[in-house]
Amino acid sequence: MKSGKVWMIKSFILIILILGCGVLGVSYYYNKYLFFGLIPVVLLLVGYSVYRYVKLHRDVERYLKQISKHIGGEDVKNMMLLPMGVIITNSSREIIWYNEAVEEILNGDEFYGGKLDKITALSFKELSDNQGAIIEYNKMFFKAYHVASTQGEECLHMLYLIDITEHEKVFDKYFKTKPVVMTIVIDSYEEIIKNAKESDKTHVLSEVNRLLEKYIASANGFIQKYERDKYFAVVESYYYQEMIKTKFKILEQVKNIVTSEKIPVTLSIGVGSDGDTIEQNERDSKKALEMALGRGGDQVAVKVFDGYRFYGSASTSVEKRNKVKSRILASAMADLIKAADNVLIMGHRHADLDSLGAGIGMARACECMGKSVNIVLDKKLCLAGELVDYYCKFEDDGLFINEQDALELINRNTLLFIVDTHSPSFLESEKVYRECKNIVVIDHHRRMVDYIDNTLISYHETYASSASELVTELFSYFGEDCTLKSHHAGALLAGIMLDTKNFVMKTGVRTFEAAAYLKRNGADTVAVKKLFAGSMEEYRQKSKIVASAQPYKNCAIASGEGLISKVIAAQAADELLNIDNVDASFVIFEQKDAISVSARSLGNINVQVIMEKLGGGGHQTMAAAQIKNIPADKVKQMLIASIDEYCED
Repeated sequence: MKSGKVWMIKSFILIILILGCGVLGVSYYYNKYLFFGLIPVVLLLVGYSVYRYVKLHRDVERYLKQISKHIGGEDVKNMMLLPMGVIITNSSREIIWYNEAVEEILNGDEFYGGKLDKITALSFKELSDNQGAIIEYNKMFFKAYHVASTQGEECLHMLYLIDITEHEKVFDKYFKTKPVVMTIVIDSYEEIIKNAKESDKTHVLSEVNRLLEKYIASANGFIQKYERDKYFAVVESYYYQEMIKTKFKILEQVKNIVTSEKIPVTLSIGVGSDGDTIEQNERDSKKALEMALGRGGDQVAVKVFDGYRFYGSASTSVEKRNKVKSRILASAMADLIKAADNVLIMGHRHADLDSLGAGIGMARACECMGKSVNIVLDKKLCLAGELVDYYCKFEDDGLFINEQDALELINRNTLLFIVDTHSPSFLESEKVYRECKNIVVIDHHRRMVDYIDNTLISYHETYASSASELVTELFSYFGEDCTLKSHHAGALLAGIMLDTKNFVMKTGVRTFEAAAYLKRNGADTVAVKKLFAGSMEEYRQKSKIVASAQPYKNCAIASGEGLISKVIAAQAADELLNIDNVDASFVIFEQKDAISVSARSLGNINVQVIMEKLGGGGHQTMAAAQIKNIPADKVKQMLIASIDEYCED
């Protein structure tokens, strides 16, 4: 420890004494009264300085005695010569000693008597980690280890600093240059080239190529086209972080490319960044791309350690007019049905008209192929009880069985159809799903992270209005032996009408073609309309919910009083969309075991993204969430925060 720094107060006291005498001499010459008045002031100042000197002397002596109790003279000498930095502080984090290595780190600064906080704000507890703690000072990095000693009167703390600056520089360079793999696909490629002129095809695709090449080149990477609509790109991690900050602006840039038929050009991008090798990142990027396409495209999906992160997804899925995929999958499904011993069909919990309607349609196809088929359904929780009653007027109710009966029917050759959902946590019975080995999924919702991936066939099309629309298309390719009766056609039509809000929302050309096919097969539109009728009490409840709505950022947020059924909440949310300047509606209502939120949209606002932030999901125009153990007012605050976050994005 440098004694000059400690004892320099001697010189300071001497200077004060000389200055005081000088002031007294001048005052005596000019004014004797002032001279006598200044004498006590000067004496008081000199006395206080002497007091501080004596106190500092005693404090330093006490600190040295404390240190000597902990470490001997040889120890001090050895620590002084250590190549690593050593700092000793008291319990108040006051620095009382450090060695020559620390003097080099301080670069001329001296911290004797100063606080350890000038070097690091980490607590002694944080510094006591067995792995050490990383601290930064003067653009240098150190691994710090802490040891406490309590042998003396006061606990002393020793801090060992190991210089890891070069290691951190190498790690930083490694992180910034780590390769990130991106798999890119043009969502609407088939629609662009179908009827376009050759010149238009060339213009659009060359513009896409130009934008992608420029975008990837700005990230110090390279891009390679490996199929007519697919690209493989590698960029450095540092520039990839910049892409995230700008929310992948390439998604918006490609939308400025206009085709002659006004078809929007959009991209889907899958990113793999956390793998240990390029090969792993390449596999992750393909999985992420599959997730992005399953959620409707026009977005970036990033595979991370704990799941996926998404950017973009502001537009509606483009309807695919080519039915080749439907025909191929229908043939494959027919082969699976014929090879199965028996068939089970299951939708999501609290089955609605679309889930049950699609199930009834698939059940009819299996019956036509001569297979034993049942629909797994909890009638007590079903939201489409009217459809069950309507079906039972024409057929025996043995089609519908509960979970326990379904489990008894399962064997190695049982085929399970899952309709209108693709998440295990939403299924009518997760036990039935776990027991079945042969699974087919038919769904139209944007893909969630926890999707069912152990399928023989996954017919997942987010452009479709409903699962009933997809089943109707498949049915038309099952062969001449498969025919619909009027009540089967009515069930499928009810499902389409529910999810399209009577052919208003998310309705494409193929939706009307499916409806026309059902009408030709005897669908009774009057009977279907009656399935949507409610009681007077339900109408009153719905009216109260609508009346409670409050506007918020082009949204309407309403709350129901007491226990409200999901059907009433959903109908109230639909009703709120009829109000001017309301692009999305949210109804918060209480159920027996949770607070639920029913969300609806006209398409400008993606309610699925908002509900996903609350742990729910659904579709761009229709979604929901359930929150347990949280009161309704808190759920409302969470919903508002989710809307704010969505609007900011």
